Parts: sequence; C-alpha cells; structure tokens
Amino acid sequence: MNTLKAGDNAPSFELKNQNDETVSLTGLQGKKVLVYFYPKASTPGCTVQAKGLRDSMQTFIDKGVEVLGISPDPVKRLAKFVEKESLNFNLLSDEDHAIADAFGVWGLKKFMGKEYDGIHRISFLIDENGKVEEVFNKFKTKDHHEVVLAAI
Repeated sequence: MNTLKAGDNAPSFELKNQNDETVSLTGLQGKKVLVYFYPKASTPGCTVQAKGLRDSMQTFIDKGVEVLGISPDPVKRLAKFVEKESLNFNLLSDEDHAIADAFGVWGLKKFMGKEYDGIHRISFLIDENGKVEEVFNKFKTKDHHEVVLAAI
C-alpha cells in the first residue's frame, strides 16, 4: 500500500453516486474536497463516521469544503445507506477499488485473526487545484469530523 501524501496530486476520478449520477473530482476543481474512504456502508463504524459528517455538514459548507465518501459498495447499497441515515453528501461506488488503489488505501487488513484485502479508513483533504493538502489516518470514527474540521 503506497498511500498518497500531502503535496501529491490527487488522482482524477469519475464514479457513480447513490443516485447513479456521475461525480468527478475535476468537476469540483476550484473547491476544497474531503475524500474519505470507508470499508462498508451501514456497518457500525461507518455509520458513526457518516453521521458525524452529516451533522457537521453546515460547517463544511461554510468552510467551502465538499464531502465525498468512497467505498466498494454498489450504488443500490449506497442509496439505502443515504436514505436510512439521512446523509446530506455524496457517497461514491468504487466496486473494483480502482480509485482506492490510486489513492493507496486498498491493501491487507487484519480482523479477528483473519487477513484480507480491503479499504483502509483514510481521508484526504484535496485543495482547489487538485493537490492533497492533508491526510487523515489517525482518528476514531466518532471523532473523524472533528479532526478534519480542526485541520481546516
């Protein structure tokens, strides 16, 4: 796993959101973007993380930051997650984990003695010119939004 660092160019991408609409990073150029990777929609940790972002959305908007969540979930699962939790930002489907690979967040994980490949919970603040401004990889899911907002 070779995770992007501050100063790196963010890989451009086009992915489908929960409404089956295409969202691209280049389409958001000129705005700061928080790209957060999470393992699986509707799981306890991912739900807590998403709710924190949802509840802080006005502050992100006030600071001019667009929030995008990316997971390997299919579009239909994302739509159910957004509806169930009343999420107010885009979730993007990266089923083949190509974008997770490009950001360097797909790799070996260990859970309950088992090893498998999956998404590591890492977030990137992308500046208005498409460069990684900050990488967030040390946080608890319930504090993620606070850690990011403190850095902005």
